[in-house]
Amino acid sequence: MSDWNQKIIDEFRANGGKVGGPFEGKTLLLLHTVGAKSGQERVNPVACIRDGGNLVVIASKGGAPNHPDWYYNLLAHPEVSVEVGTETLKVRAQVAPEPERTRLYEKMVDMMPGFDDYRRKTSRVIPVIVLTPEK
Repeated sequence: MSDWNQKIIDEFRANGGKVGGPFEGKTLLLLHTVGAKSGQERVNPVACIRDGGNLVVIASKGGAPNHPDWYYNLLAHPEVSVEVGTETLKVRAQVAPEPERTRLYEKMVDMMPGFDDYRRKTSRVIPVIVLTPEK
C-alpha cells in the first residue's frame, strides 16, 4: 500500500494536486499526520470534499472492518497540515457527530459513488472528519 500511496503522492505534487487513474477529476488532499504510536510524520492521499470553508475526509479504508491508521493519528494529534492543490494549510481535525456525519458522507457519495459500497462492506460506522483551517 505504501508504494501505491507514494505514486499518488508523487503524481499529486508533480501536477499541482491533480492525479489520474481512479481519482481522475476527483478532489484529493495529502494528509500529514503524526503517528499515534510512532510519533513519526505520515502522509496519506485522501479523497476530500469541501463544505463551506472546511475540508472533509472519510475514514472508510475501502470498507475494511477497522479504521485506517491515519484516523487514530488524527484522534491523538488533531492539529495537522494538508496539501490541497499547491497550497499547504494548517487544519484542526474533528470527528463529525450525527446528523452532520451522515449529511457529509452523502455529499462524498455524490462525488465518489464507491463510498456507498464501502459502508455496505462493513458493520462499523465509518467516521467523517472535518478539517477546519486554522486562522
